[in-house]
Amino acid sequence: MRRTARTLLLAPLIALLALIGFAAAPAQAATWSSSDQWGTWSNGGYTLYNNIWGSGAGAQTIWANSSSDWGVWANHPNTGGIKSYPNAKKVVGKKISAISTLTSTYNVTVPSSGAYNTSYDIWDTNYDYEIMLWVNKTGPVGPLGTAQGDVSLGGHTWSVYKGSNGANEVFSFIRTSNSASGSVDIKPIVNWIKNTKGWFGDVTIGDVQFGYEITSSAGGLDFRTNSFGVSAS
Repeated sequence: MRRTARTLLLAPLIALLALIGFAAAPAQAATWSSSDQWGTWSNGGYTLYNNIWGSGAGAQTIWANSSSDWGVWANHPNTGGIKSYPNAKKVVGKKISAISTLTSTYNVTVPSSGAYNTSYDIWDTNYDYEIMLWVNKTGPVGPLGTAQGDVSLGGHTWSVYKGSNGANEVFSFIRTSNSASGSVDIKPIVNWIKNTKGWFGDVTIGDVQFGYEITSSAGGLDFRTNSFGVSAS
């Protein structure tokens, strides 16, 4: 009788603990995740990078099921200055004149609060030139440099800024309205910088990165890449 009573008393408790456990666990664990400052993972020709590089940063975890299905949880304080740029990177490794096509598609779910931009960060192989393409932005964030006017290129209309961070030249293209999904034809953009403006020569395009440049995300915010890819030939 004593054993039976004990079993009857324990059964509801075990059921409750099991329920709590299932509720706390994620529906499906990601293939990879990292909270390391420089955590990296390679998949399908892409490299994912947690990339917490700014001063005064808080906690950040990147997770991924693939190079096109990944996201970030970030809890950076409500202070100025970029804290991180978690991203996925594809290396092209061709001179502009040798590139026939260079396109990318993106689809993201981003928070309505915080301070950040969703952007491409495109580099030459010597890291002398940086081309940023902001497809959306939220909060008090802005590009480096001085305004160069608006231009319609690669399927979007951008406000262009030109500046330097002391280490390299920076050309920022800020989409004139926010976009959560679409495609970008990158080749006309680099051609315009090279041929129309003459801001650089026939450089070799190296990294094409895509991610979230986060200034603040106090309390913890989720950034999700639902799909992403780069095509070059």
